[in-house]
Amino acid sequence: MTPRTKTPPSFKSLLLAAALVLVLASPHLAAQDLKTVLTKLDAASANFHTVSADFQFDSLVTDPVPDKTVQKGVVYYSRRGSDFQIGAHINEENSKPVPKVYTYAKGVFRLYEKLVNQVTTYKNDKLSEYLLLGFGASGKELAKTWNITYSGQEKINGVTTDKLELVPKDPSARKNLPKVTVWMDTPHAVSLKQIFDQGEGQSRICVYTNFKFNQSLPSDAFNFKTDSKTTFVNR
Repeated sequence: MTPRTKTPPSFKSLLLAAALVLVLASPHLAAQDLKTVLTKLDAASANFHTVSADFQFDSLVTDPVPDKTVQKGVVYYSRRGSDFQIGAHINEENSKPVPKVYTYAKGVFRLYEKLVNQVTTYKNDKLSEYLLLGFGASGKELAKTWNITYSGQEKINGVTTDKLELVPKDPSARKNLPKVTVWMDTPHAVSLKQIFDQGEGQSRICVYTNFKFNQSLPSDAFNFKTDSKTTFVNR
């Protein structure tokens, strides 16, 4: 009796088996990759002191009436331990000169609008946890505030970035900000791109270029000039 020859598995079966292995392994691999990224951010944040970058902020509304606002300018960050400052100098809005300055330090957020000569001040200690996002925050700091999913690597302007999807752990914050996606230049602890899903058809896309790390910042990086006619509003 002739022995039965074992039929080799089809190529399709091999592909299915390989795909099954990848599906089963991917959550574990993603968790390991996320752990690696957060560990690298811990190391990079320790060397983060100052940074400046050009930015473009696109604010989008899809519902009920589609709208788009594009702001361009320069942003400055400075960090010393747990203390940090932010200064965003907007030069133009929708291609028109609309000078504005946003600053934040020690729980105080200020907006200076030069065209109307007004300073608006808000006080909110919790803002720091969100404003540090993608600019000097350590992996531990991110994990404290966000539920994080690792979504692989992508290149932005020739730089390999780690894509992270972040969901606020605070339920009240989640109502206004359901999700944030960031593309991290992990060795420098900065994000090259951020997308803020604000819900209800609103989102904000932030793109940063021309980074300068740990250099001296301009004297007016976190300040603005007012005069005797400036109006001050507290909220």
